[in-house]
Amino acid sequence: MAMKRVVTQFGMGTSIRSRNYTEAAARAIRDALWHNSLNVADAFGFPREAMVIQVEIGVQRPEEVDCQALLGIFPYGQPSVTVVKGGLDIPRREKEGWSVVANAAVMVSFDMEPAHG
Repeated sequence: MAMKRVVTQFGMGTSIRSRNYTEAAARAIRDALWHNSLNVADAFGFPREAMVIQVEIGVQRPEEVDCQALLGIFPYGQPSVTVVKGGLDIPRREKEGWSVVANAAVMVSFDMEPAHG
């Protein structure tokens, strides 16, 4: 058997005032998930728990993201979260601080046999 990616979704999330990198990342994940209504597990005849979900988050301060908190977003499957430097920190006009922009890529794979012609 081999891992076969069947879905890649992208999302963006923000934390406008609180500069909360975990919340911006959570919003980016939800944005990616809410852009689809795919039933890929059912389509391939797998239980939902068989989904291997890899999430990559980009933010300017990766060390400030609580990856464990993000895992709770997924109701099933086998999620893992990696955080890398990316996204944006946007200075606020006429006020102290900045707004956080996080980007997410959510990839769903299954362990399946390759098709033979």
